Amino acid sequence: MKPFLAILLSLASVSTLLAAAQPQTEPSPPPLDPNNMDKSVKPGDDFFLFANGSWIKHTEIPPEYSRWGAFNELIERNNDALHTIAEKASQTPVDPKLAPETQKVGDYYASGMDEKAVEAARTTPLTEEFQKIDAMRDRQDVLKQIAHLHSVGINAFFNFGSGQDAKDSTHDIAQAVQGGLGMPDRDYYTKQDADMKQKREKYVAHLTKMLTLLGQPAEKAADEAKKIMALETKLAETSRTRVELRDPIKNYNKIGVRQLQDLTPDWNWSDYFNSINLLEPRDVNMHQPEFFKTANNLFKSTPLDDWKAYLRWNLINATAPYLSKDFVDEDFDFNQRTLRGTQQDKPRWKRVVISEDGDIGDALGKLYVGFYFPAQAKERALELVNNLKEALADRIKTLDWMDESTKKEALKKLTAMNVKIGYPDKWLDYSLLQIDRGPFVLNSIRANKFEADRELQKIGKPVDRTDWGMTPPTVNAYYQPTMNEIVFPAGILQPPFFYADADDAVNYGAIGAVIGHEMTHGFDDQGRQFDADGNLRDWWSKKSADEYNKRRKAVVDQYSAYEPLPGQHVNGELTQGENIADIGGVKLAYAALQKALDKHPGERSKKIDGLTPEQRFFLSFAAIWRSKIRDEDQKLRLTTDPHSPAQFRVNGPLANMPEFQKAFNVPDGSAMVRPADKRVNIW
Repeated sequence: MKPFLAILLSLASVSTLLAAAQPQTEPSPPPLDPNNMDKSVKPGDDFFLFANGSWIKHTEIPPEYSRWGAFNELIERNNDALHTIAEKASQTPVDPKLAPETQKVGDYYASGMDEKAVEAARTTPLTEEFQKIDAMRDRQDVLKQIAHLHSVGINAFFNFGSGQDAKDSTHDIAQAVQGGLGMPDRDYYTKQDADMKQKREKYVAHLTKMLTLLGQPAEKAADEAKKIMALETKLAETSRTRVELRDPIKNYNKIGVRQLQDLTPDWNWSDYFNSINLLEPRDVNMHQPEFFKTANNLFKSTPLDDWKAYLRWNLINATAPYLSKDFVDEDFDFNQRTLRGTQQDKPRWKRVVISEDGDIGDALGKLYVGFYFPAQAKERALELVNNLKEALADRIKTLDWMDESTKKEALKKLTAMNVKIGYPDKWLDYSLLQIDRGPFVLNSIRANKFEADRELQKIGKPVDRTDWGMTPPTVNAYYQPTMNEIVFPAGILQPPFFYADADDAVNYGAIGAVIGHEMTHGFDDQGRQFDADGNLRDWWSKKSADEYNKRRKAVVDQYSAYEPLPGQHVNGELTQGENIADIGGVKLAYAALQKALDKHPGERSKKIDGLTPEQRFFLSFAAIWRSKIRDEDQKLRLTTDPHSPAQFRVNGPLANMPEFQKAFNVPDGSAMVRPADKRVNIW
C-alpha cells in the first residue's frame, strides 16, 4: 500500500483529492450499546430479541431499503466514503497516464450524475444495439445476437463464461449454465400459490410497460410480453431448483465441443464461439445438460419475432437503471417495490456509486483502501484468522466421529487454506477500458464487456490466484472452494464487525465469528467435497462421511422448523451450508477467545459494563445480525437466499451451545437450549 500512496502524494492534484477524502472523526457508539438491548426479554427465551429488541422497536427501515441492519449501516458509511472519493475525483483534473484510476472514477461518476444528459438521451445510446436485434433474419442471426449480448455482460437465454475446472483447479475452462429468466428464480414461474400467481401477473404488466416505453404500441407490447413470459416459463420449468444447484458433482459435466454440439444440434456452437471471440473453447463444463436440451428445442421452435421481443427485453432489462427516469422508475417499481417491498428508490448519487463499485470496482477500491484502510487493521485481522485456524485444527483433532485418515486430509486442507485480507496484491489493469463523460449507459456496457472479455481470456489458461471475487469496499466475505481460500475485503473490517481498540470478546464475537463462518464453509456440505488443492475429490472414508451426513441432516431438520412468516418455513436444505457455517463459525470463535483469555488470565475475570467476556462475546455476535426486513423481501429470500433469516442466524447456533447456556445461566428446557439429543455438533 505504501508505494500506491507515494504515487498519489507525488501528484499535486491527486494529493488534494486525498486530503479532501479523509474521513471525518466522529464519536463512535460503544461496541456493545446497552440501549439496543431489551432486558424485558429473557436471554433463554429469545437471545436475538434480548440483544437487539430495543433497537428493533425504535428503528424504522429507511424507505429506500427492503431490510435494514448492522450490515446496511456500515454499507451506508462506505457509500458515503465512496461518494466523497468519486465526487472529488470528478472535480480533479488529472493526467490519465499518471492517475488512471482517478480519471476513470471521476469520469464514470460525472457521466452518471449528468442527469440532464441522461434524460435527454433516453435510449438513444442503445440505438445501434436495438438495430442489431431488429436486423435479425434467421436463427443463425439469433444465435449471434445472443452471443453479442453475452459479450457485453447480458446473459440472455443461458449463461456462459469461465471458471475453474472443479476437478483440475489449476486451470480455467468454459462454463455453460442455465439462465435466461427475468424474475429471481424458477419458482416464480412454476409455483401455483396465490402470491406467485399475482407476481406473474405483475411481471407481465411490467414487461408490457417497459416495451411500451421503448415505443411499442400498447396492444403489441402486451402481446409480446405474454410471449416473453411463455418462453421464460419453459426455461424455468427445465431449470434445476436452488437445492439441486447445490450439488457440485451433479453440476460437473465436462465435455468436448463435439459432444456439446451433439447436445444442442440446432444451433452451431462454432458460430457462437466466433461471435464472442473465443478462438479455442476446448472443453466445456455443461452444468445442466437437461436445460440445454430444452433450450435447443426452444431455439428451434420459437418464432423470429418472439426472439426479437425477448432479446429487446433482455437489453432494456439490463440497462434500465442507467437510462432516463421513466425506465428507472418502472424498473424500480417491479424489482424493488413489488418483489421486495421497498418504498422509494435510492438518491441518484448513491445509485451511481453502487454501480461504479460494480463496474470498475478495482479502480474505485484502490482509491478507497488508500484513504480508509490502515495497515494495522490488516495485521490484526490476520492475527484473528490464524487464531481461528488454530481453534479449528484443535477441533478436528479431537472429533470423536471422524476417523484418523479423514482427519489427516481435513488438517491438510485447513493448513493449505489461503487467506486474503483487505485488497488484492495485484490490481486490475483498466488501461484498455474506455471510461468517459459521455452516455452513462455506454460506460456500464463497456465495463461489462471488459469484464466478459477478461473472463473469456482465462479459458484454457492457468488459474490466476491473485483474483478477487469482491471489491475492497464490500461489506461481506467469502470462501471459494476451488481456490480453498477465505477472503475478507477492507469494507467489512470496521465497526460493528471489527474494532481496532475493543476487547477481544467483542472482536471474536463479531469478526471472529465471520472468519470462523467462512473457514467452516471449507467443511460444509458443499465445501467438504473439495480437497486441499480445491479439486472436487472424495477424500472422506465411508464411516466419516456417513457420520457427517447424520449431523448435516440434523442441521436441516433444525432450521426447517423455523417459521419467519406465518405458514412459510426456512428451506433447511437450501440454507444448510450457511447454517453449518454459522454454527461452526461461532463455536470456533468462542474457542479462539478462550485461547486468547488463557494467554491473559486477568482478562477472564474482568467485567465490562457488568458483563463477563463470555457474555460480551455472545452479545457481540448477536449485535452484528440486528436487522429488520419487509415481508416481501423476506418472501423473496425464503425462496432464493441460502442464508437463514437474521434471528435464526443468532438463535439457531446458540441454542446448540452449552457455552452460551452457561454464560447466561439459562435453565434447561428454555427455548434457547436444545435438548442434548437434538443438539447439532459437526465442527
